Amino acid sequence: MSDPLWVGVDLGTQSVRALAVDWDGRTVAAASRPLRGTRSGTRHEQDPLAWWSLTAEALAALDLRGREVGAVAVCATSGTVLLTDRDGTPRTPGLMYDDARAGALAGQAQDAGAELWGRLGYRMQPAWALPKLLWWRDKGLLGPDVRLAHQPDVVAARLVGHPVASDASHALKTGYDLIEDSWPADVLAGLGIAQGVLPPVVRPGTVLGVVSAVAAEVTGLPAGTPVVAGMTDGCAAQLAAGALEVGEWNSVLGTTLALKGVSASLPHDPTGAVYSHRAPHGDLWLPGGASSTGAGAVRALFPDADLAALTAAAARVEDVPLCYPLVGHGERFPFVATEARGFYDGGPLVVTGDAARVFAAVCTGVAHLERLSFELLAAAGADVGGPVTFTGGGARNEWWNQLRCDVLGVPVRLPANPEPALGMAVLAAGALSGDIPGAAKRLVRVRRTLAPDLARHAALTPAYRAFVAVLADRGWWKE
Repeated sequence: MSDPLWVGVDLGTQSVRALAVDWDGRTVAAASRPLRGTRSGTRHEQDPLAWWSLTAEALAALDLRGREVGAVAVCATSGTVLLTDRDGTPRTPGLMYDDARAGALAGQAQDAGAELWGRLGYRMQPAWALPKLLWWRDKGLLGPDVRLAHQPDVVAARLVGHPVASDASHALKTGYDLIEDSWPADVLAGLGIAQGVLPPVVRPGTVLGVVSAVAAEVTGLPAGTPVVAGMTDGCAAQLAAGALEVGEWNSVLGTTLALKGVSASLPHDPTGAVYSHRAPHGDLWLPGGASSTGAGAVRALFPDADLAALTAAAARVEDVPLCYPLVGHGERFPFVATEARGFYDGGPLVVTGDAARVFAAVCTGVAHLERLSFELLAAAGADVGGPVTFTGGGARNEWWNQLRCDVLGVPVRLPANPEPALGMAVLAAGALSGDIPGAAKRLVRVRRTLAPDLARHAALTPAYRAFVAVLADRGWWKE
């Protein structure tokens, strides 16, 4: 009999992605389906029934009938939740990870569990799931027959044919105590939340059940295939990058810049910019954070530009102005400052004059934020010895990759297939084999390794220090 395939599903903001790989990390089949939501002001909702129907379509498009599948795992956006009946039937739309309708209740959630959140190393944020649960509480929706569910629970429940436990990764932003591995009963009682509203929670990689005959018919997955508890999309991307040993980091440059690594102990950052998941293997932690800026600044400032030509011109710019490439308002990592605003060359962040010079400054500003993020993580107690893996859409720009590598001054790996769906295939394979890091070594391929130009690193450091000094002068960063 041939070796089994491993299947990962990624419930993203704009699409559902399904992927099947073999034991050598080769993609056997991949499919996606577009996913749409509705936005209005601070509100962002999706239809949870679409999560399942589109996942079923994407899995069916893999055409795996007759193939052996070792296991399947699902990741989703962090902090996306809904209310269901006890049988798993959705009662509300899915409130998405960035839905901030409950923002005014974040302070109440923070105050009720401040001591616990402090031990866990974070502060409750306006778009996190626990404030959303308080919003439903105030609407009178938390009756005895209601249960909260996280986004991947909907799909996993349909795969196995009954409600399932949540995984501890997705439950973090709902207030799950990752130290004691339990819901904090006293905190929840103080907030008027009955413990029965919350789902049971298991460690990522736990087998939740097996694919039912009904689900097998619509997905093409073999009936009896184990369904493994997943992780958030950020953690899934880290698995896909193969960053699973202490000191290894994955830096994702997408719309925003997000870092996640592995630490032997729980880091503590008093500003609340850093928060940590539990690793799915060993007694380890996955600390990190997500900035409000990143490659999205490029799209916002240069919407119609020829980026290849702009990159070539930027590579020739020698006098690069200081730039903090924040397009919107407020920062969350590597510092927390609701009043933060972007700047360029001492003024507002706008494209004037030489576009290549502005582009070079934006790219350098992201690299500066990345270096500052690692300094914050090190100060919080995380091991940042490296190596670092670059993923995300921004990692397609080779000049930018080398610039970031030189600013950091550490070796950088570029994986061949960094998508979160692969991370879930890694988790599925590792959970069944009992060796998640070993599964990552087999399934994750590195397409290229970058070495830093240490002379250039030294030459770039004064500008980095000047960038940090400007942030400090504005009161956003405390040196």
